Amino acid sequence: MQEILTAVTYPIVWLICSYFLGIESGLGKLLISLTAAILVYVLMGMAKSQKADDKNGDDARK
Repeated sequence: MQEILTAVTYPIVWLICSYFLGIESGLGKLLISLTAAILVYVLMGMAKSQKADDKNGDDARK
């Protein structure tokens, strides 16, 4: 699920940069869309990890 969402994020952000934000630079669109895809991947991993910790009863904040 995490990888699929990351793969879908990349072209969606690319299209948003192209059509809605009007960014014409290919490098700019590449950097923005890759950053967004990596951010989604990391955030999903953090949420999954936190959910697993809560399920096991671990609390890393103590």
